[in-house]
Amino acid sequence: MTDWRIKPLDAILATAAKKSLHRSLGAFQLTMLGIGAVIGTGIFVLTAEAAQKAGPGMMYSFVIAGIVCAVAALCYAELAAMVPVSGSAYTYTYAVMGELLAWMVGWALVLEYAVAAGAVSVGWSGYFVGLLKNELGIIIPQALAVGPSAGGIVNVPAFLIALLVTWLLVIGTTESAFVNSILVVIKVTALTIFIFFAYKFIMANPETSKAHFDPIAPLGFGGIGAAAASIFFAYVGFDAVSTAAEETKNPQRNMPIGLIGSLAICTIFYLLVASGVIGTVGAQPMMDAAGKGLAPGSSELTAACSAIGDNAVVCSKEALAWTMRQINQPTVGSLVGLAAGIALPSVILMMMFGQTRIFFVMSRDGLLPEVFSKIHPKFKTPHVITLITGVFVAFFAAFFPVGALADISNAGTLFAFATVAVAVMVLRRKDPDRKRPFRTPYVYLVAPIAIAGCLYLFFKLSAYTLLLFVVWASIGLAIYFLYSRSHSHVGKGIIDVHEDDPDIPPSSVPPIE
Repeated sequence: MTDWRIKPLDAILATAAKKSLHRSLGAFQLTMLGIGAVIGTGIFVLTAEAAQKAGPGMMYSFVIAGIVCAVAALCYAELAAMVPVSGSAYTYTYAVMGELLAWMVGWALVLEYAVAAGAVSVGWSGYFVGLLKNELGIIIPQALAVGPSAGGIVNVPAFLIALLVTWLLVIGTTESAFVNSILVVIKVTALTIFIFFAYKFIMANPETSKAHFDPIAPLGFGGIGAAAASIFFAYVGFDAVSTAAEETKNPQRNMPIGLIGSLAICTIFYLLVASGVIGTVGAQPMMDAAGKGLAPGSSELTAACSAIGDNAVVCSKEALAWTMRQINQPTVGSLVGLAAGIALPSVILMMMFGQTRIFFVMSRDGLLPEVFSKIHPKFKTPHVITLITGVFVAFFAAFFPVGALADISNAGTLFAFATVAVAVMVLRRKDPDRKRPFRTPYVYLVAPIAIAGCLYLFFKLSAYTLLLFVVWASIGLAIYFLYSRSHSHVGKGIIDVHEDDPDIPPSSVPPIE
């Protein structure tokens, strides 16, 4: 089994101790980081896409996606508390199932974090452009407000916000977390106000609201499943908390609190907001002549929306603000739009935070060039990989639509989540006596449910998305065998161990072939 190149957990912890990031985050900050990462584009923007795929049945879609995330979160919490170092699913996989699979997980996480950051940037752009138009009368030309697929040339606002967040991340982790906490408060306040006015309208118009839920599943359970696969993006980010393990004070206690606490809070908000949208303005999908739902982001849907003057929630790029304006609450709509414009960058921040920390650890293991793990002498952050990631995210945001980016991100996320669930069970068998500050309850039930749920949602993604994932995975394999395998520290026999003297170099064992 040596060819699997499994890196011992003790060596992983020793590596982190020799070249570590500053521990500055507590339980509250972690929970805020989790909420900041999760509540964002999924609920502010992708509500419209979920409605187009499932109609009012998107309520079930949120529940399905939430259950899959809940069981995955329990698996993540055990490993994050046991292995409090950066790297998330990549690190866990390396310790349990070996280098090749760990590389593929790390490579898939690029889709989860970097592509997701691009998607959120596009979502922010939609609210920002709408806010300028409705409040200030400033109209950004379509050519500069959306990407090529939506009839534009380049999404300038999305490009610029990605670069701004990159700069903030370079400044430092503590500063980023402080700003994020402020933005989370703004975001949660805005959603609370939305829920209050939506339910006020529903209680005043019970018959109209009840009619909006009929039919509950106009496109059947297949539509609900497809919406769940897309709306899964609304939950992406809770695992980003685990990538901050190495920068967390008392991680054995605080990591489970941050992971599970943030997910529980976000799930409640999602269900309340989604039911508020359905009950106030309805959420029936746009159909073609044959009674089939039009694909979100397609030219056919764009044409159908233009024909009705975009007078449907499924057509809106700022669904929650649009909903408030439709029930004669324009001021509230503007406040929601403003909050989204201010707060969505916190999601971009956490997505990029997670991506840079994973690349940091992969570089520290020798699988990527060493320069990627270089730490800024003043800011104490991995500035090189942060800048590189930021540039790529900015270009993703500038030229691709939010729906396509979200689905591609989901593919990588679901692959990583399933792998973590497998790793928990394998490690229980391989190392049953290791201290586990948090234990996944009923692990041999919870972990298989997580795996099955991830596989179900993975194969409910479009064939185009799955093809892109295969292409991406193939590129990753090529890089691994052309560069990473020969530069791997584990492959060269470099295994870090705990030493009292920090100047003592890593010990060596014969190279693994």
